[in-house]
Amino acid sequence: MIKRIMPLAAAFCSMVLAISPAGAADETAADETAAVEAAAEQLRVAMVDPDKGRLEALIAPQLSYGHSSGKVDTKESLIDNLMTGASNFSSIAIGDQSVQVVGDDIAIVRHTFVADTHGKGKDPARVNLKVLQIWKKKGSEWQLLARQAVTASA
Repeated sequence: MIKRIMPLAAAFCSMVLAISPAGAADETAADETAAVEAAAEQLRVAMVDPDKGRLEALIAPQLSYGHSSGKVDTKESLIDNLMTGASNFSSIAIGDQSVQVVGDDIAIVRHTFVADTHGKGKDPARVNLKVLQIWKKKGSEWQLLARQAVTASA
């Protein structure tokens, strides 16, 4: 009888011990997801009301920022366009956002991006996009590494 109970007891103890780390892992994943969401929101705000220091901190040096038009910006060109008003947003609304943290330092963000724009020499316009962002953790901070947008269907 004891020979039958011992394997069951060992299996039960293994299950109990496995629950605690998983719970801790779930909490860590939730914390990282919240941190990525916060970084994405800070970027949205810094794009509407350009803040060079904040943009510098939120954007990775290797940025590849793809627009729905096919244009691709680097970190330098994106920040320059926002600071000079070549890209000018009066509002940006983010919706239907999902965040998936992959490993310790990568996050995939998808959302809708509806914005009112009025860049230099351009008529005011509204854009409705589907966006994919890749964020990379540097130290304790998340930075935008890549972004690609496509026009959303009406």
